[in-house]
Amino acid sequence: MPIIIKGLSRPDDALRAIDSGADGVVVSNHGGRQVDGAMASLRALQEIRKAVPGSFPLLLDSGIRTGSDIFKAIALGAQAALLGRPYVYGLAIAGRQGVEDVIANFANSFELTARLAGCRSLAEIDSGMVSTPT
Repeated sequence: MPIIIKGLSRPDDALRAIDSGADGVVVSNHGGRQVDGAMASLRALQEIRKAVPGSFPLLLDSGIRTGSDIFKAIALGAQAALLGRPYVYGLAIAGRQGVEDVIANFANSFELTARLAGCRSLAEIDSGMVSTPT
């Protein structure tokens, strides 16, 4: 089974994870919304992407609430984004169908964002399509 380490926000920790045999990293600032002045997860993603090999899997788990958030994560170096809480909201409201609806809405929103940006595939999404977080 692949080993994915969750909760990293520093390039040196990501490199340490690679050296330790990790197969991927989930970038997250773990509650950064409560910590005034914490590094934005998108900024951490960019910094980690610069430090690790391009083929090393990076996922983002922080504040994904729309398909455009997923688009930004992909543009800034993630291979995927984790949905976090939104699926639980769908589950609470409508059970399995609610979860399916949440996922479908994310997929549709992501596809719309990508098409509006002129992208026909994931490979066409790049960092020049989003403004850099500060």
